[in-house]
Formats: sequence, structure tokens, C-alpha cells
Amino acid sequence: MITSKLTSKAQTTIPQPVRSALKLKAGDELAYVVEKGRVILMRAAPEGKDDPFATFEEWNSDADRKAYAKL
Repeated sequence: MITSKLTSKAQTTIPQPVRSALKLKAGDELAYVVEKGRVILMRAAPEGKDDPFATFEEWNSDADRKAYAKL
């Protein structure tokens, strides 16, 4: 079992073996799932921050892709 300590400011360091297992690097976001007295830590899924059109789902149909494929 891998452990870490909680500071007085409620902070902790993610141990290197955990960072390696999740392929974490500075700036990555983490997600926590709490269930039955346990916490599951995982890398958060990217929210399309690099894609300026990721929020326009209404324009993301097969018809739209065909219509704009050659632009």
C-alpha cells in the first residue's frame, strides 16, 4: 500500500508510483469518486479545452461533418 500525509492545509503529495501509474504531469486535473468509505483517484478526462468547437454539439452530426468535410 502506498501512503501520503495530509498537511495542516489539507494538502498532500501524490506519491511518485501513483503519478507514474496514472501518467500524471504538472497541470493535469484529477477526479475523485467516493464510494463505500473509499476514494478512487483517477486522471480527469479532458474537457475539450484545446478544441474551440467542442461546445457546439448541435453542429456535430454526420450531416454536418459531410457538409463541411471539404472546407
